[in-house]
Amino acid sequence: MTLTQLRYLVAIADSGLNITLAAERVHATQPGLSKQLKQLEDELGFQLFVRKGRSLEGIAPAGQRVLNHARRVLEETGNIRAYAANERGEHVGRLVLATTHTQARYVLPPLIAAMKREFPQVSVDLQAASDGEVLQRLARGDADLALISTAGAEPPGGVAVPLFRWRRVLLVPSGHALASLGRAPTLGELAEHPLISYESSNQPDSSLQRTFAGEGVQPQVAMTARDANLIKTYVRAGLGAGLLAEMAVGQREDADLQVLPAPVALPECVTWTVIPRSRVLRDYALALLHGLAPQLDRRDLRRVLEGNQSPDWPRPPDWVELSQPITV
Repeated sequence: MTLTQLRYLVAIADSGLNITLAAERVHATQPGLSKQLKQLEDELGFQLFVRKGRSLEGIAPAGQRVLNHARRVLEETGNIRAYAANERGEHVGRLVLATTHTQARYVLPPLIAAMKREFPQVSVDLQAASDGEVLQRLARGDADLALISTAGAEPPGGVAVPLFRWRRVLLVPSGHALASLGRAPTLGELAEHPLISYESSNQPDSSLQRTFAGEGVQPQVAMTARDANLIKTYVRAGLGAGLLAEMAVGQREDADLQVLPAPVALPECVTWTVIPRSRVLRDYALALLHGLAPQLDRRDLRRVLEGNQSPDWPRPPDWVELSQPITV
C-alpha cells in the first residue's frame, strides 16, 4: 500500500463517499482514484466500502478500522515532514486558517502581514465561516488551525489555547432612544428595542439567549448576519441596535454611529485557537499564534501539542490591552 492510497481512502470518507468530490479534493482524476482504491482493496483482501452497483453505500466495519489507522498514519507523516522542515529552517509552505468573519476582518490582517514579512514564501489560505463550520473544517482536516470565540467552556476538537478576551458593544444611530442613556442599558431596556447581531444569536444555547432567559426577558432579534459590516449596514438603515464584538468597531469608520457598552450581564468572550492534538506546527504557524497571544511561550505550546506537558495557559489579556501592539 502507499500513502497516496491511504490519502485517497480518507478523502472518499470525508467527501461523503462521493468519488467525484474526493478526486477534486486530492487533485486526482476520478478513474485514477477508483483504480488506486481497487488496488488497495486487492492488496488487503477485502472491500473497504459497502457497494450498490457502482455507488458506495457505506463504510464496511473492516474499512472503518483501516480508515482509523490511515488517518493516524497520514497525521504522523505530516508531523515528520513538518518537524524536518523546521529542523532544516525551511520556511516554505501553506497555512490553512479557519476562522470567523470578525477575526478574519478585524484581528488577523496586521498579524498575517507581520508573519508574511518574516516568512515571505508562506502562502495563507484564510477560510472565514460560521462558528460551527470552522470546527467542522478542522475536524475534516481541511485546516491547520482554527480561531473561534466562546462565552463559556473551551471549544472541542483539539488542543484549545486561549488567546485574548473581549466584550460586546452596542452600536446605534445618534438619534436612537438608547443613545440618550449615556451608559450600558440593562437587559430589560435592551429588550424593548429591535436587535441586530450575529447569526448564532438565534440559537437557544447561545450566550445571548441564555443571559436574557436568566433575567426573564426576551430579546427582539430583528435580524442576524455573520459579518459585522452587514450588522452595521442595517443599523444605519434603522432596523435596530447592533450588538457586536468590540474589535469590530472603529473610531473612524463608525464615527457616524454611537458606541455604548453592552449590558454588563452579557458574559465576556474568549477567542481561542484550536489545534489538532499531537500536531507538529510549522515555525510560521507558531509565529502567528505568538503574535495573537504574546503571553504564550512557544516552547510550552510545542510541549503541550507533543503531549509532553499539561496545558497551564496564562490568563489571556483583554482586547484593549492586546490591540495596542497589534495596531501600531
